[in-house]
Amino acid sequence: MLIAPALWNGYPLLQWDTGGYLARWYEGYLVPSRSTVFGLYLHFGEDSSFWINLGIQALATLWILQLTLRVFGMVRPWRLAAISVALIVTTALPWLTSMLLTDIFTGLSVLALFILVVHGDRTSTIEKCLLFAFTAFAAATHSATLAVLLGLCCAGWIALPFLRSRIAISGLLQGSLTLVAGAIMLVAANFALSGKLAWTPGGYGVAFGRMLQDGIVKQYLRDHCPQQKLKLCPYRNELPATADQFLWGSSMFNTLGRFTGLNDEMGFIVTRSLAEYPLWQAQAAIVATAQQLVMVGTGEGTNGWIPHTYGIIERYIPSQLKPMRAAHQQHWDLDFAVINRLHVPIALASMLAVVAICGGAIWRRKLDDLSLLATTVTLALLDNAFVCGVISGPHDRYGARIAWVATLVALIAIVRHFAGRDEPDGSPPP
Repeated sequence: MLIAPALWNGYPLLQWDTGGYLARWYEGYLVPSRSTVFGLYLHFGEDSSFWINLGIQALATLWILQLTLRVFGMVRPWRLAAISVALIVTTALPWLTSMLLTDIFTGLSVLALFILVVHGDRTSTIEKCLLFAFTAFAAATHSATLAVLLGLCCAGWIALPFLRSRIAISGLLQGSLTLVAGAIMLVAANFALSGKLAWTPGGYGVAFGRMLQDGIVKQYLRDHCPQQKLKLCPYRNELPATADQFLWGSSMFNTLGRFTGLNDEMGFIVTRSLAEYPLWQAQAAIVATAQQLVMVGTGEGTNGWIPHTYGIIERYIPSQLKPMRAAHQQHWDLDFAVINRLHVPIALASMLAVVAICGGAIWRRKLDDLSLLATTVTLALLDNAFVCGVISGPHDRYGARIAWVATLVALIAIVRHFAGRDEPDGSPPP
């Protein structure tokens, strides 16, 4: 059921970004926002038409779901089945699991980090090692995921003096080290494939796109082009309205050499505009974060118009052309309008429920394991909205990839309220 959308489609679901990850093994150079670690992961599954990747994603999802329920003392199999089915029907989870994209690892890594840090005493040594490896891998698949996990670890260290009875220093240290391991993994993969000991590029370009969309870039060019000879000056009155049109459409970005030709200039404009328009930047960041929080629709970018990904598969994996072209997605049979009539209100209601659980804990001045999970997920939602909204600009895809975790917390709260605990200590069997 976790890969039901892919089974119906007849092929793993694809997204615009999928091609960039697939190409990393074949092209041997770094491109903005495309992790070589995730590219190697996809390459591993090519001979199986990527079904092995979906199998890994589904098994990892099921494992982390059952582990989460176990540490909460909700170990009965029928409860795992019921909660899983509820998530499959009401959230983006099966669509994320069925897709060749990094998004599934964002929410799963939040849960994995929480279990490792807070409930390490309720897991075995093998489980700790697997959680550590999984979280490190997830952090290496996307810089935004790494940033969300880093924010949670920082919050943990800040809260440690007040929560010593709930958070062990050893667990927080292990959780923090997963990010170090993930960073090492990414740099090592970049070096192995490109020969460059470097981080995945593209941070300035993505931030530039968001500032362009907010009108900040146009204002900077209007203020400085008479004095500064910038490549974009001749085009300052022709800039596209959105970041997507500028970076991925037919714009002057292509004419000026894309990231290779404009990266230094974009970085210059980003840093200078941060200094010159601080209030405007702060206001834009707040608005982008707020917009991102409520943008949680399923399926953004999963349609028939993904020519770059099609081109990469045709060029490097021609054996996949026949099943790919036969899939429902490539015939435009996917329509998320009806699905989102259910998914969006449930995601928003779940997020409000999680905040309510946190508020109730503050009101009662009692932080139990459920409210601690709710607090963790609330921080993750805010962190994700800030990182993605401010740097990349708000998109439904960024919200949907983590909103399902809030629904999981709400379901745990409902089950616990009506049924109580099966095993109060949540400990693994001896």
